Amino acid sequence: MGGPIRVLHVVVNMNRGGAETLIMNLYRNIDRTSVQFDFLTFKEGVFDAEIIKMGGKVYRIPYITDVGHIGFIKQVTAFLAAHPAYKMVHCHMDKMAGLVLRAAKKQHVPIRIAHSHNTKSEGGWLQRMYKSYAGSHVKRSATHFYACSQAASKWLFGAKSKQAWIVKNGIEADKFSYSNQVRKEMRRELGVAEDCFVLGHVGRFAPQKNHQFLVQVFAAVKKQLPNAVLILAGDGPLKVEISKTIMQLNLLDHVRFVGVRSDIEKVLQAVDLFVFPSLHEGLPVTLIEAQAAGLPCVIADTITKEVDLGVGLVRRLPLTDRQTWIKLLVRMAKQESSRKSANGGLANSGYDICQTAKHMQTSYRDLGALVT
Repeated sequence: MGGPIRVLHVVVNMNRGGAETLIMNLYRNIDRTSVQFDFLTFKEGVFDAEIIKMGGKVYRIPYITDVGHIGFIKQVTAFLAAHPAYKMVHCHMDKMAGLVLRAAKKQHVPIRIAHSHNTKSEGGWLQRMYKSYAGSHVKRSATHFYACSQAASKWLFGAKSKQAWIVKNGIEADKFSYSNQVRKEMRRELGVAEDCFVLGHVGRFAPQKNHQFLVQVFAAVKKQLPNAVLILAGDGPLKVEISKTIMQLNLLDHVRFVGVRSDIEKVLQAVDLFVFPSLHEGLPVTLIEAQAAGLPCVIADTITKEVDLGVGLVRRLPLTDRQTWIKLLVRMAKQESSRKSANGGLANSGYDICQTAKHMQTSYRDLGALVT
């Protein structure tokens, strides 16, 4: 009695994705004597060791791709039955959350939170159909609805979206403040000359992120700006395909693959312009980070306007007009610009993680009071 409330977060794995980054930012900044995070995952993640170090537990059971539909439901149900102490389950699996929350409901878990981090399902038509089936259980099984944006809320919760609490994808703003010294150090590390104009992108190599569009645009920009360089941070199933396209376009010497980084705040210092042509997003934390680093951002108009912190750094363009992207990027490269801090915009817009953590902590404590 009197210990912290333990919240069971359900995530496929705790790698460096947008939702996972938000969870870890919250975890690092929440009062862990009041609220403690534990994790039910299905694959190993890079944050697992840090979670354990901070007092959290990481459980792992097989995912649906390993044991099938019935096996997955049995595994989740068995886990919850074996851990009846968890009174609060917070699920971050978008439509697949329906299966987890339905199992939690049957096991009489009183607080069942569905958290939407996206606006569209990935995969082929069969996968999307299955996810649609799984998603049909979200509204029936969740007791509370959280989302990263209004668009993400409407996508997953439909008519119940008005009941959702919008949880801002807060970041540790001070880490991203511009430093000319860090910029020089990172450019040296990445083999980028000081006179190069650097376009940057952070994201998983997956269809959603639209890397093919990005690379084709960069190829056209490079013809007009010989000193242009593209930095790509991330990993994923389409990396080999994107690498082949880059080789075919003779761009290999002008593109830097920097992988999955634990120091993305430093990598952003080496960039001059952030380019983000995603096909769909919930509310990408990487765009909040880019603005915190003072970077001008050219993004697809498919991304919610909520991501704009109102500090004059975001331009939204249609993906149907590649030439407009090329012209704008070239024009921006030729303009004189200076990095400006967006930290004030972060605080005013609610994207400072300290604020988000306080609100989340209060929410968990209030929900915990309902079941004690």
